[in-house]
Amino acid sequence: MQIILLGYGKMGKTIERIAIERGHHISAKIDIDNHHELEKAQGDVAIEFSHPDAAFENVRKCIQRNIPVVCGTTGWLTRKPEIEALCTQHDGAFFYASNYSLGVNIFFKVNEYIARMMNNFPDYEIAMNEIHHTEKKDSPSGTAITLAEGVLKHVARKKKWVNEDTEANDEIAIKSFRIDDIPGTHVVNYSSAVDDIEIRHTAHSREGFARGAVLVAEWIRDKKGPLNMDDFLKF
Repeated sequence: MQIILLGYGKMGKTIERIAIERGHHISAKIDIDNHHELEKAQGDVAIEFSHPDAAFENVRKCIQRNIPVVCGTTGWLTRKPEIEALCTQHDGAFFYASNYSLGVNIFFKVNEYIARMMNNFPDYEIAMNEIHHTEKKDSPSGTAITLAEGVLKHVARKKKWVNEDTEANDEIAIKSFRIDDIPGTHVVNYSSAVDDIEIRHTAHSREGFARGAVLVAEWIRDKKGPLNMDDFLKF
């Protein structure tokens, strides 16, 4: 399979290594210094891990050129509905996930299961924190937002998340920390006067994220439409 890499930072380089190990070829490496080359890049699929400011245009150009695109860049999602509409219009394939790790996606489901139960127990306050490497541009992380959305879907007393401490009963506080060489840690805490319940996912490297993105790229080639991890994992 011929893969176009959109973004060639640490994640892009890890994806490259795993893709080659699995027998694929990197046909183009598009980054900030050569972004104009995307207009002519050829490949069976594009994997997009770039920058929030570049992601929308990268994905748009791929869809318009009928190149299936797997995107993991966060921080641009206010424009995601535009991409989904464009994907449908062009009969293309667009896959988005805030996190491609199998373990994180299981973590998402555990989080929602607990949230459904906690809807009936208002004595438990809900808060989150996330830790990433200092190169991560957006805050909170897309994974933290997905976790918060999972709680909001099931806990009626919570109406929104905020990226700071809060005293408001209808808000979920997400605290973000940026520390060198931390691939990603996410914690959801349910705290009451009598006890705490905490669930945590800790990534040890970028390997899990990158491997998941390559597996999705292998899977998406004969698919159509806007897709996500539920489609891939059949949750």
